[in-house]
Amino acid sequence: MGDFTRYQQKVIKNYYDNKENIALQRVQEILTELYLTEGKKREKLWISLFDNLKKLGVGQETIAHLQQKNDPKLVANLLQELLSK
Repeated sequence: MGDFTRYQQKVIKNYYDNKENIALQRVQEILTELYLTEGKKREKLWISLFDNLKKLGVGQETIAHLQQKNDPKLVANLLQELLSK
């Protein structure tokens, strides 16, 4: 791993080991914010949400459906399914 110290190597390894959990937590945070925001910030949150869903391996068809409906309740249902796995 190049010129990284042992500590840095461990931090990098832990990040990649927990990448899915990090994305899942971020989706949860964004979903909460979606219920509370309006306007341009809400649009940016949707974009960030879709990026994190891609990281979790959610299919493009599902993401397109969520984009079309623009309903946080649907995302919450999807999130429950992901958490139950």
